[in-house]
Amino acid sequence: MTDHPLVRPHAQVHFGVFFQGVNHTTIWSDPESGSQTDFASFERVVRTAERGLFDAFFLGEGLRLRESRGRLHDLDVVGRPDAVTQLAALAAVTERIGLVATQNTTYNDPADLARRLQSLDVLSGGRAAWNVVTTDNAWTGANFRRGGYLDHAERYERAAAVLRTARAIWDAFPDAGDDVSRVEVAGSALRTPADVAIDPTTPRSPQGHPVIFQAGDSPAGRDFAAAHADVIFSAHGSVLDDALAFAADVRRRVVAAGRPEDDLKIFPGTSIIVGDTPADAEEKARWVRSQQVTPATALSIVGNVWGEDLSGYDPDGPLPAHDPVVEELGGERGSATTGARTREIAQKWRAISEAEGLSIRQLVIRNSGERGFVGTPSTVAEELTRWVRTGAVDGFNITPWIVPSGLDDIVDRVVPELQERGAYRTAYEGTTLREHVGLREPLTRRAAAADVEAPAA
Repeated sequence: MTDHPLVRPHAQVHFGVFFQGVNHTTIWSDPESGSQTDFASFERVVRTAERGLFDAFFLGEGLRLRESRGRLHDLDVVGRPDAVTQLAALAAVTERIGLVATQNTTYNDPADLARRLQSLDVLSGGRAAWNVVTTDNAWTGANFRRGGYLDHAERYERAAAVLRTARAIWDAFPDAGDDVSRVEVAGSALRTPADVAIDPTTPRSPQGHPVIFQAGDSPAGRDFAAAHADVIFSAHGSVLDDALAFAADVRRRVVAAGRPEDDLKIFPGTSIIVGDTPADAEEKARWVRSQQVTPATALSIVGNVWGEDLSGYDPDGPLPAHDPVVEELGGERGSATTGARTREIAQKWRAISEAEGLSIRQLVIRNSGERGFVGTPSTVAEELTRWVRTGAVDGFNITPWIVPSGLDDIVDRVVPELQERGAYRTAYEGTTLREHVGLREPLTRRAAAADVEAPAA
């Protein structure tokens, strides 16, 4: 492994937790697994995270149950309650931890969305964040009677307009007094036929307005984050060289957008598995991955790429000899893979399988095993600290492999190791999410905001 200099020798590790809900990586069939939708599960996870002084509790969005060839995907835990509704309930049982709601800009009205997010921010005392996503596929759009009405190339154009409108609504309320401004928005900015006049209804929170997250990884997504977001949620949380390259690229885009390079914080998604010894941790990791990738799950994942039902194949046998019958992936397995070229994936998988002698299931386990940190609490803490202090990341958004107890080892064993190294807080220093992450004032309340916002108007 390349030895990288510690350019931030005193930086501290920050943690968020991603309660995924819809995926096969949470071992929901284990006897110790709780419900993925009962409030008790969310409450247990958020209370544990807050006990561990995490920055934030993060929820995804599910606007359509996942399907495969017209049938609901029964290998995933299906169904996600609305994130803002869940977080409003969790705000009542927590005091400090941030609350991040994923909400898309394609199927939401900006005035309604701004009101709901600002309401969460006010009611939580300044702990809310909005993870901006741009779902645009017809598969999801059908639930909204809109189909694929928005061209893929226009999704970030509308996202920027929705975000600018939301910020204008939030900023229309003064810090004090009752001089609330009306917000005028050109219809073309929102891709609607008429101009809009909006009367804001919700006052400011202690942090000004919700923190902005962004989760897209395409060049357009990175540019959007560089211009508009406070935190980018990336997929570069497994290989340090890859994470450093991503960080360098994103920071270059941040500077090009007229912002200081440290203005955008980087929180990749990752997983953490710890054991009493290195061998114990490796054995636990192998067990976790074998439980995550059942034979049926392996066939489903490969069948999605090939575009056909492979349930008749032997999961302990080789990949199909023929090429995929579809050109690219749809939205059935989430936006992260939508549009990927299937033959390129199949070619890559065949090369790996042949070189390493892997069956279908072994290949899927291998691919899923590239993510995360495995080791003793001490070695994991050492590695996490190195990632932050080399400048690769600012923190990690952890996905537990089991819910609701999946954070216990991290909070009870890894966090104390980090604290002993001076690489983790020993108490919350502030009350707002913006303070936890170490963010500056919202962009629209800084002089640099004018330079950032004007070109996109």
